Amino acid sequence: MSYELGLAAMNLEMPGIVPRTEYSADFHWELVSRVIGRTVNSSSDAQTQSAASVEFAKAWDYSMVWNVLINGYIFGDKRTHMGHAIYAADGVDFSDNRSSLFNDAEDVYKYDMFAEYGFKNKNVLIDDFNKNYAEQCRHWSDAVQMTGIYITCMSGLIDLLGWDTLLEAAGHDSDAFGAFVNRYSEWIMQYFEALADCNAPIVMIHDDIVWSNGPFLHPDFYRKYIFPNIKRLLAPLREAGKKILFTSDGGFTMFVDDVADCGVHGFVLEPLTDLSYVAEKYGKTHVIVGNADTRILLRGSRDDIESEVKRCLDIGKKCPGFIMAVGNHIPANTPVESALYYNEVFMKLKHR
Repeated sequence: MSYELGLAAMNLEMPGIVPRTEYSADFHWELVSRVIGRTVNSSSDAQTQSAASVEFAKAWDYSMVWNVLINGYIFGDKRTHMGHAIYAADGVDFSDNRSSLFNDAEDVYKYDMFAEYGFKNKNVLIDDFNKNYAEQCRHWSDAVQMTGIYITCMSGLIDLLGWDTLLEAAGHDSDAFGAFVNRYSEWIMQYFEALADCNAPIVMIHDDIVWSNGPFLHPDFYRKYIFPNIKRLLAPLREAGKKILFTSDGGFTMFVDDVADCGVHGFVLEPLTDLSYVAEKYGKTHVIVGNADTRILLRGSRDDIESEVKRCLDIGKKCPGFIMAVGNHIPANTPVESALYYNEVFMKLKHR
Protein backbone atom coordinates (compact mmCIF):
# COMPACT_ATOMS: atom_id res chain seq x y z
CA MET A 1 0.00 0.00 0.00
CA SER A 2 2.89 2.39 0.67
CA TYR A 3 3.90 2.55 -3.00
CA GLU A 4 0.33 3.21 -4.09
CA LEU A 5 -0.03 6.02 -1.54
CA GLY A 6 3.23 7.61 -2.65
CA LEU A 7 2.35 7.36 -6.33
CA ALA A 8 -1.08 8.86 -5.68
CA ALA A 9 0.55 11.80 -3.92
CA MET A 10 3.03 12.25 -6.77
CA ASN A 11 0.06 12.40 -9.15
CA LEU A 12 -1.85 14.83 -6.87
CA GLU A 13 -4.67 12.33 -6.37
CA MET A 14 -5.33 13.00 -2.64
CA PRO A 15 -4.97 9.49 -1.17
CA GLY A 16 -7.16 8.76 1.85
CA ILE A 17 -4.06 8.22 4.00
CA VAL A 18 -1.22 10.76 4.11
CA PRO A 19 1.94 9.04 2.82
CA ARG A 20 5.23 9.48 4.67
CA THR A 21 8.96 9.25 4.32
CA GLU A 22 11.86 9.94 6.68
CA TYR A 23 15.55 10.73 6.40
CA SER A 24 18.30 9.08 8.49
CA ALA A 25 15.85 7.23 10.72
CA ASP A 26 16.62 3.97 8.91
CA PHE A 27 20.23 4.13 10.12
CA HIS A 28 19.47 5.40 13.63
CA TRP A 29 20.45 1.93 14.78
CA GLU A 30 19.06 2.10 18.30
CA LEU A 31 15.69 3.15 16.90
CA VAL A 32 15.86 0.56 14.11
CA SER A 33 16.66 -2.17 16.64
CA ARG A 34 13.66 -1.24 18.78
CA VAL A 35 11.31 -1.25 15.81
CA ILE A 36 12.44 -4.49 14.16
CA GLY A 37 13.08 -6.37 17.41
CA ARG A 38 16.73 -7.34 16.98
CA THR A 39 20.03 -5.57 17.57
CA VAL A 40 21.77 -3.78 14.72
CA ASN A 41 24.50 -1.21 15.22
CA SER A 42 27.33 0.65 13.48
CA SER A 43 29.54 -2.43 13.78
CA SER A 44 27.09 -4.73 11.99
CA ASP A 45 28.07 -5.77 8.49
CA ALA A 46 26.67 -3.85 5.53
CA GLN A 47 24.27 -6.61 4.50
CA THR A 48 22.77 -6.79 7.99
CA GLN A 49 22.41 -3.03 8.16
CA SER A 50 20.82 -2.85 4.73
CA ALA A 51 18.26 -5.54 5.51
CA ALA A 52 17.44 -3.87 8.82
CA SER A 53 16.93 -0.50 7.14
CA VAL A 54 14.50 -1.99 4.64
CA GLU A 55 12.59 -3.78 7.39
CA PHE A 56 12.40 -0.57 9.39
CA ALA A 57 11.13 1.42 6.38
CA LYS A 58 8.38 -1.16 5.87
CA ALA A 59 7.41 -0.99 9.53
CA TRP A 60 7.20 2.79 9.37
CA ASP A 61 5.38 2.57 6.03
CA TYR A 62 7.66 4.70 3.86
CA SER A 63 5.90 5.69 0.64
CA MET A 64 8.91 7.41 -0.92
CA VAL A 65 12.68 7.09 -0.54
CA TRP A 66 14.77 10.23 -1.13
CA ASN A 67 17.71 9.44 -3.41
CA VAL A 68 20.27 11.06 -5.69
CA LEU A 69 23.24 9.56 -7.51
CA ILE A 70 25.44 12.47 -8.54
CA ASN A 71 27.32 14.31 -5.79
CA GLY A 72 30.79 15.67 -5.11
CA TYR A 73 32.54 12.39 -5.88
CA ILE A 74 32.47 13.36 -9.57
CA PHE A 75 35.13 16.01 -8.87
CA GLY A 76 37.61 13.38 -7.74
CA ASP A 77 40.58 14.96 -5.94
CA LYS A 78 39.94 18.37 -7.51
CA ARG A 79 37.66 19.74 -4.81
CA THR A 80 37.79 21.47 -1.45
CA HIS A 81 37.47 19.34 1.69
CA MET A 82 35.78 20.97 4.69
CA GLY A 83 35.87 17.98 7.04
CA HIS A 84 32.71 16.48 8.52
CA ALA A 85 31.25 16.76 12.02
CA ILE A 86 29.80 13.78 13.84
CA TYR A 87 26.28 13.00 12.64
CA ALA A 88 25.90 9.23 12.28
CA ALA A 89 25.79 6.70 15.13
CA ASP A 90 29.14 6.28 16.91
CA GLY A 91 30.63 9.12 14.84
CA VAL A 92 31.53 6.88 11.91
CA ASP A 93 31.15 9.84 9.52
CA PHE A 94 33.63 12.15 11.27
CA SER A 95 36.42 13.57 9.12
CA ASP A 96 39.10 16.15 9.83
CA ASN A 97 40.24 16.24 6.21
CA ARG A 98 40.46 19.94 5.35
CA SER A 99 42.08 21.30 2.23
CA SER A 100 41.27 23.99 -0.32
CA LEU A 101 41.35 23.66 -4.09
CA PHE A 102 41.82 27.43 -4.48
CA ASN A 103 44.25 29.93 -3.01
CA ASP A 104 42.09 33.02 -3.52
CA ALA A 105 39.17 34.51 -5.43
CA GLU A 106 41.23 35.09 -8.57
CA ASP A 107 41.83 31.34 -8.84
CA VAL A 108 38.06 30.87 -8.89
CA TYR A 109 37.40 33.44 -11.61
CA LYS A 110 39.82 31.77 -14.03
CA TYR A 111 38.95 28.15 -13.19
CA ASP A 112 37.99 26.18 -16.30
CA MET A 113 35.54 23.40 -15.48
CA PHE A 114 35.80 21.91 -18.95
CA ALA A 115 39.58 21.74 -18.91
CA GLU A 116 39.71 20.28 -15.41
CA TYR A 117 36.88 17.73 -15.62
CA GLY A 118 36.09 17.34 -19.31
CA PHE A 119 33.03 15.79 -20.88
CA LYS A 120 31.60 12.44 -19.90
CA ASN A 121 30.21 9.79 -22.21
CA LYS A 122 26.47 10.42 -22.21
CA ASN A 123 25.56 6.75 -22.63
CA VAL A 124 27.69 5.87 -19.61
CA LEU A 125 25.95 8.56 -17.54
CA ILE A 126 22.52 7.33 -18.62
CA ASP A 127 23.51 3.78 -17.74
CA ASP A 128 24.71 4.92 -14.31
CA PHE A 129 21.39 6.62 -13.61
CA ASN A 130 19.46 3.57 -14.82
CA LYS A 131 21.50 1.22 -12.62
CA ASN A 132 21.00 3.46 -9.60
CA TYR A 133 17.25 3.71 -10.20
CA ALA A 134 16.91 -0.04 -10.77
CA GLU A 135 18.84 -0.81 -7.58
CA GLN A 136 16.60 1.56 -5.61
CA CYS A 137 13.49 -0.14 -7.01
CA ARG A 138 14.89 -3.57 -6.14
CA HIS A 139 16.04 -2.62 -2.66
CA TRP A 140 13.08 -0.45 -1.59
CA SER A 141 10.33 -2.18 -3.56
CA ASP A 142 7.44 -0.93 -1.41
CA ALA A 143 8.02 2.79 -2.01
CA VAL A 144 8.24 5.28 -4.86
CA GLN A 145 11.83 5.55 -6.08
CA MET A 146 13.96 8.07 -7.91
CA THR A 147 17.46 9.03 -8.87
CA GLY A 148 18.91 12.50 -9.21
CA ILE A 149 21.59 15.13 -8.73
CA TYR A 150 22.82 16.68 -5.47
CA ILE A 151 25.24 19.32 -6.77
CA THR A 152 22.86 21.20 -9.06
CA CYS A 153 24.28 24.71 -8.79
CA MET A 154 24.91 26.31 -5.38
CA SER A 155 25.65 22.96 -3.76
CA GLY A 156 28.20 22.26 -6.47
CA LEU A 157 29.88 25.58 -5.75
CA ILE A 158 29.96 24.83 -2.02
CA ASP A 159 31.50 21.43 -2.68
CA LEU A 160 34.13 22.79 -5.04
CA LEU A 161 35.06 26.01 -3.22
CA GLY A 162 34.22 25.56 0.45
CA TRP A 163 32.43 28.30 2.34
CA ASP A 164 35.37 30.67 2.87
CA THR A 165 36.42 30.81 -0.77
CA LEU A 166 32.83 30.95 -2.02
CA LEU A 167 31.97 33.97 0.12
CA GLU A 168 35.26 35.69 -0.68
CA ALA A 169 34.84 35.20 -4.43
CA ALA A 170 31.20 36.30 -4.39
CA GLY A 171 31.95 39.38 -2.30
CA HIS A 172 35.11 40.49 -4.11
CA ASP A 173 33.64 40.59 -7.63
CA SER A 174 30.08 39.35 -7.96
CA ASP A 175 29.99 39.50 -11.75
CA ALA A 176 33.25 37.55 -12.10
CA PHE A 177 31.84 35.03 -9.66
CA GLY A 178 28.59 34.97 -11.61
CA ALA A 179 30.57 34.10 -14.75
CA PHE A 180 32.07 31.17 -12.84
CA VAL A 181 28.55 30.09 -11.82
CA ASN A 182 27.56 30.16 -15.49
CA ARG A 183 30.55 28.01 -16.45
CA TYR A 184 29.78 25.51 -13.73
CA SER A 185 26.18 25.26 -14.92
CA GLU A 186 27.26 24.77 -18.53
CA TRP A 187 29.52 21.94 -17.43
CA ILE A 188 27.02 20.18 -15.12
CA MET A 189 24.35 20.32 -17.84
CA GLN A 190 25.71 17.07 -19.30
CA TYR A 191 24.47 15.25 -16.19
CA PHE A 192 21.02 16.79 -16.49
CA GLU A 193 20.79 15.82 -20.14
CA ALA A 194 21.65 12.24 -19.19
CA LEU A 195 19.17 12.29 -16.31
CA ALA A 196 16.50 13.41 -18.76
CA ASP A 197 17.12 10.27 -20.85
CA CYS A 198 17.18 7.77 -18.00
CA ASN A 199 14.34 5.43 -17.00
CA ALA A 200 13.29 7.14 -13.76
CA PRO A 201 9.99 9.03 -14.14
CA ILE A 202 10.61 10.94 -10.90
CA VAL A 203 13.89 12.74 -10.24
CA MET A 204 15.29 14.53 -7.21
CA ILE A 205 17.15 17.79 -7.71
CA HIS A 206 19.02 19.08 -4.66
CA ASP A 207 20.55 22.51 -4.15
CA ASP A 208 21.28 24.11 -0.77
CA ILE A 209 20.61 27.67 -1.85
CA VAL A 210 20.28 29.21 1.63
CA TRP A 211 21.33 29.05 5.26
CA SER A 212 18.86 28.55 8.10
CA ASN A 213 17.90 32.25 8.13
CA GLY A 214 17.73 32.66 4.38
CA PRO A 215 20.11 33.72 1.60
CA PHE A 216 23.82 34.18 2.29
CA LEU A 217 24.32 36.23 -0.89
CA HIS A 218 22.27 39.20 -2.04
CA PRO A 219 18.88 38.07 -3.45
CA ASP A 220 19.66 39.95 -6.66
CA PHE A 221 22.62 37.64 -7.26
CA TYR A 222 20.39 34.58 -6.97
CA ARG A 223 17.94 36.03 -9.45
CA LYS A 224 20.66 37.01 -11.90
CA TYR A 225 22.82 33.89 -11.77
CA ILE A 226 21.43 31.02 -9.66
CA PHE A 227 17.78 30.65 -10.65
CA PRO A 228 18.24 31.28 -14.39
CA ASN A 229 20.87 28.53 -14.42
CA ILE A 230 18.67 26.13 -12.43
CA LYS A 231 15.83 26.80 -14.85
CA ARG A 232 18.08 26.00 -17.81
CA LEU A 233 19.31 22.83 -16.14
CA LEU A 234 15.77 21.62 -15.50
CA ALA A 235 14.56 22.32 -19.04
CA PRO A 236 15.69 18.92 -20.47
CA LEU A 237 13.96 17.15 -17.57
CA ARG A 238 10.68 18.93 -18.22
CA GLU A 239 10.94 18.28 -21.95
CA ALA A 240 11.42 14.58 -21.18
CA GLY A 241 8.29 14.53 -19.00
CA LYS A 242 10.09 13.91 -15.71
CA LYS A 243 8.41 14.80 -12.43
CA ILE A 244 10.94 17.04 -10.70
CA LEU A 245 11.21 17.28 -6.91
CA PHE A 246 13.43 20.02 -5.47
CA THR A 247 15.21 19.89 -2.11
CA SER A 248 17.00 22.68 -0.29
CA ASP A 249 18.08 22.79 3.32
CA GLY A 250 17.49 25.92 5.37
CA GLY A 251 14.82 28.59 5.05
CA PHE A 252 14.04 29.39 1.43
CA THR A 253 10.58 30.92 1.90
CA MET A 254 11.85 34.07 0.16
CA PHE A 255 12.69 31.99 -2.91
CA VAL A 256 9.78 29.54 -3.07
CA ASP A 257 8.25 31.41 -6.02
CA ASP A 258 11.63 31.56 -7.79
CA VAL A 259 12.06 27.81 -7.38
CA ALA A 260 8.54 27.19 -8.67
CA ASP A 261 9.30 29.36 -11.69
CA CYS A 262 12.25 27.07 -12.48
CA GLY A 263 9.71 24.38 -13.34
CA VAL A 264 9.72 21.99 -10.39
CA HIS A 265 6.76 19.76 -9.57
CA GLY A 266 7.41 19.46 -5.86
CA PHE A 267 9.17 20.92 -2.83
CA VAL A 268 11.05 19.01 -0.13
CA LEU A 269 11.13 21.28 2.92
CA GLU A 270 12.94 21.66 6.18
CA PRO A 271 10.84 23.30 8.93
CA LEU A 272 12.63 26.63 8.38
CA THR A 273 10.70 27.08 5.13
CA ASP A 274 7.11 28.17 5.72
CA LEU A 275 4.87 25.17 5.04
CA SER A 276 1.75 27.34 5.29
CA TYR A 277 2.95 29.62 2.51
CA VAL A 278 3.92 26.74 0.23
CA ALA A 279 0.63 24.95 0.86
CA GLU A 280 -1.49 28.04 0.34
CA LYS A 281 0.11 28.94 -2.98
CA TYR A 282 1.17 25.54 -4.38
CA GLY A 283 -0.74 22.96 -2.35
CA LYS A 284 -3.13 22.05 -5.18
CA THR A 285 -0.52 21.97 -7.94
CA HIS A 286 2.71 20.63 -6.39
CA VAL A 287 3.99 17.76 -4.28
CA ILE A 288 5.04 18.93 -0.81
CA VAL A 289 7.29 16.81 1.43
CA GLY A 290 7.95 17.73 5.07
CA ASN A 291 8.26 19.57 7.34
CA ALA A 292 8.13 18.54 11.03
CA ASP A 293 10.94 19.97 13.14
CA THR A 294 13.53 17.50 14.39
CA ARG A 295 14.45 19.87 17.23
CA ILE A 296 11.08 19.09 18.80
CA LEU A 297 11.88 15.37 18.71
CA LEU A 298 15.31 16.12 20.21
CA ARG A 299 14.16 18.30 23.08
CA GLY A 300 10.36 18.53 23.19
CA SER A 301 7.75 16.85 25.36
CA ARG A 302 5.19 14.36 24.13
CA ASP A 303 2.68 17.21 23.91
CA ASP A 304 5.15 19.22 21.82
CA ILE A 305 5.65 16.29 19.46
CA GLU A 306 1.92 15.73 19.06
CA SER A 307 1.36 19.42 18.36
CA GLU A 308 4.09 19.43 15.71
CA VAL A 309 2.66 16.42 13.90
CA LYS A 310 -0.81 17.97 14.07
CA ARG A 311 0.52 21.27 12.68
CA CYS A 312 1.94 19.55 9.61
CA LEU A 313 -1.08 17.33 9.02
CA ASP A 314 -3.62 20.10 9.52
CA ILE A 315 -1.93 21.92 6.65
CA GLY A 316 -0.90 18.91 4.58
CA LYS A 317 -4.21 17.05 4.56
CA LYS A 318 -5.66 19.81 2.38
CA CYS A 319 -2.92 19.25 -0.23
CA PRO A 320 -3.32 16.26 -2.58
CA GLY A 321 0.46 15.78 -2.96
CA PHE A 322 1.49 16.13 0.68
CA ILE A 323 3.96 13.58 2.09
CA MET A 324 4.78 13.71 5.81
CA ALA A 325 8.39 13.75 7.01
CA VAL A 326 10.60 15.16 9.72
CA GLY A 327 12.02 17.85 7.50
CA ASN A 328 15.57 17.95 8.82
CA HIS A 329 16.13 14.26 9.56
CA ILE A 330 15.85 11.95 12.56
CA PRO A 331 19.56 11.65 13.42
CA ALA A 332 21.20 9.15 15.73
CA ASN A 333 21.08 11.46 18.76
CA THR A 334 17.26 11.65 18.66
CA PRO A 335 15.81 10.03 21.81
CA VAL A 336 14.30 6.73 20.79
CA GLU A 337 11.17 7.22 22.87
CA SER A 338 10.55 10.57 21.18
CA ALA A 339 10.94 9.07 17.73
CA LEU A 340 8.61 6.20 18.61
CA TYR A 341 6.01 8.61 19.95
CA TYR A 342 6.28 10.74 16.82
CA ASN A 343 5.51 7.65 14.75
CA GLU A 344 2.65 6.68 17.07
CA VAL A 345 1.04 10.11 16.67
CA PHE A 346 1.48 10.10 12.91
CA MET A 347 -0.09 6.65 12.59
CA LYS A 348 -3.04 7.83 14.67
CA LEU A 349 -3.63 11.02 12.66
CA LYS A 350 -2.60 10.03 9.11
CA HIS A 351 -6.13 9.32 7.79
CA ARG A 352 -7.78 12.12 5.85
